[in-house]
Parts: sequence; structure tokens; C-alpha cells
Amino acid sequence: MNKTLKEGIELAKEIELQIEKQGDKSIGVIIGPPFIHLSEVSKIVNHDLISIAAQNCSSEPKGAFTGEVSVEMIKSTGAEYVIIGHSERRAYFNEDNKTLNKKVKLALEQGLKPIFCIGEQLDERKNNKQFDVVNKQLNEGLFDLANEEFSKIILAYEPVWAIGTGETATPQQAQEMHEYLRKLVSGNYNAEIADNTTVLYGGSCKPSNAQELFANSDVDGGLIGGASLKADDFIEIINSF
Repeated sequence: MNKTLKEGIELAKEIELQIEKQGDKSIGVIIGPPFIHLSEVSKIVNHDLISIAAQNCSSEPKGAFTGEVSVEMIKSTGAEYVIIGHSERRAYFNEDNKTLNKKVKLALEQGLKPIFCIGEQLDERKNNKQFDVVNKQLNEGLFDLANEEFSKIILAYEPVWAIGTGETATPQQAQEMHEYLRKLVSGNYNAEIADNTTVLYGGSCKPSNAQELFANSDVDGGLIGGASLKADDFIEIINSF
């Protein structure tokens, strides 16, 4: 929840300009503006360079749900992706795996690609419950999807204890979890789907640590928070990959 509409458009333009000038155009870049920015930002960016994601969606297709935004509305803006189950949605808005599963299926029906977020809280990490937590989140949120449906999912691992705290999972911790996630996918689907599933790291990824995190074999990219609000920092992260 950052930037006015004018500021959001300016940021998107600056990111696109810097990608054209110095960014590695072979790297997939997705930006996730707030709802009120989606349509305008989608109009102005070159979709060959930048894709657009919504930050959330309703768990209902349409109707009397004042203030909600449906997947059909999102699709109509030109967005191609939607972030589902972000740690803040889970923590502050009490979104459970059953609700998130509904959102995923609605998004897929509209041809949107879900970026599905999973991850453990600090107490769960301290009690060595992180693997149980993400296992449950995947089983209840995604693993009833058919092979073809799951192949459209992007996973984003968020160690919640490392978001906005200045803490970051070590590259070893990130790789350990990403490898575990890929094994879970392989066990529930098959090795080919697991190998082709994009798994992003999302926990205080910034220019100073991005290269080390992305060097891991099972880390396919980042879900960037605060560092994406400055075009220079965001481009540096992109190029570090």
C-alpha cells in the first residue's frame, strides 16, 4: 500500500526505462501495483519487458461484496498474474488455506497465473516447524489441482520472520526450503512439473544480498517488497540475477 496513482505510474515508467537501458531483457519481470493503479500501469508499460500482477483478489467471482475486486475485473485491466496468500493477507486479514484455494481456482479459470505465497512465522521456525507449515499450506491450498493447473502456479517462499525486520534467511536456509518445496511438488505431481515450477524467494531481498540468494540452484527469482519502491534498487536486484 504505497504510492499515489501518479507516483505509481512514474515508478512503473522509470522501471521500464531502466530495463530498456541497462536491464537484462532475458529475465522475467513482474510488477504488482495496487488495485487502483492496475489499469493505468498496464496501459503504459511494454508487456514484452514487464508483466503486471494484482496484489490480491476476491474469493468470490462477483456479487454484493462491497470493496472487493474479482479476478474477472483484474483480468480486464490487462494484468496477467495475481499474488495469492501473501503473508500479510494471511496474518492481518486471516485468510486461510481454504479461502486461498478458492482464489487460486478462480484465477486459473480467468487465465490469470497465481503467485502463491507460503512461509513460516518466527515461532514456527524456532520450533523447527517450518517444513510442516509449508507442507500444510501447499496441501490445503494447491495440491488438489490437476497437473495442467498446477503447472501454471508460481510459488513464493516468504520466511515471515525475515519480512520488514531487516533479517534475511541465509542463502543456505533459502536453498534448503526451496529444495524441500520442489521435492513436495515432485512427490505430489512429478519430477518434470517440479523442475519447471518457478520458486521465488521473498524475505527482505535487496541489492546487497540478492546475488548470493539467487546463486542457489533452487531459487528461481525473488518476490521483492520494499526494495521495489526505488527503481534503481529494483533494477540492481534484477541484474544481480
